[in-house]
Amino acid sequence: MGKTFQDSSSGATKDPLFGAAVLKLSFLIKGAADDPGFRVVYFGTLKELGLTDQQVSKYISLNRDKLERHIRQKSQAQK
Repeated sequence: MGKTFQDSSSGATKDPLFGAAVLKLSFLIKGAADDPGFRVVYFGTLKELGLTDQQVSKYISLNRDKLERHIRQKSQAQK
């Protein structure tokens, strides 16, 4: 599966599948999944993390509520 990473500032383990799912779902919610810029960044990220689009799509389908809550919280925190 994908790699896991340790955040150097907090020491927390980062789940790359969660991050890739947040990235994809954020653009899906905005209706921008066909944007060429998104596609370059998204598929480059998948390659770097050793993930597939199928893995991310499955993760989204199993965790959509949690992911949408996270996206909303991040969006509100930036305002």
